[in-house]
Amino acid sequence: MSKDQDFIPSSDASLRNKVFKYIKSQIINGVYGPGETLLELKLADELGVSRTPIREAIRLLEVEGLIETTTKKGAVVLGISRKDVQDIYAIRQLVEGLAARWAAEHITPADLKELQKTFDLMEFYAQRNDVDEIAELDNRFHQLIYEASGSKILNLTLSNLHQYVQLARMESLRMKNRLPHTIAEHRSILEALAAKDPDAAEKALTEHVKNAYTNICQHEQDAAPK
Repeated sequence: MSKDQDFIPSSDASLRNKVFKYIKSQIINGVYGPGETLLELKLADELGVSRTPIREAIRLLEVEGLIETTTKKGAVVLGISRKDVQDIYAIRQLVEGLAARWAAEHITPADLKELQKTFDLMEFYAQRNDVDEIAELDNRFHQLIYEASGSKILNLTLSNLHQYVQLARMESLRMKNRLPHTIAEHRSILEALAAKDPDAAEKALTEHVKNAYTNICQHEQDAAPK
């Protein structure tokens, strides 16, 4: 991946933000795994930037609990723990239903059109078993609901939570027979929103999050050494 264009600085703040987001995404997606040491010089060379924005990004990542800096090893990746995933899904079950309820009350024809388009693409890629594309579209589908809720605070909260479980969600989607259930659950959410039924929308989305977490737990059990 060429970084030359991605990391051309328009300002110091913009460069710091780009570097931070890049390293964060690499940790969340498992490219930089737990226990791995992040070397400032190596990252600076990889991204074509000085060590200053790398150092600043590492400080921010430490604040977010994604890395730990030690005197002996330097910046060590902590990543997303099993407890983190459990906490995130517990919060999502409580809060994401509220987003669906509010979205059903405020959704516009334009919002529904975009949701339908996203869902149609999910069905298309499900037929091809393209998990990478479906994961991207799943992110988009949920983000549209957060935005349709009409709450900036809810949108920011859930958007941040959602990005932290990407690796677990990808593994879950790859499990046998999960894709048809994922598509069916999204269809139920879409139908409830189209009907502008807050109760049905809240129930459908809460059940979807609950089922997704159950599937992640099942995947962990299947992958555990016997």
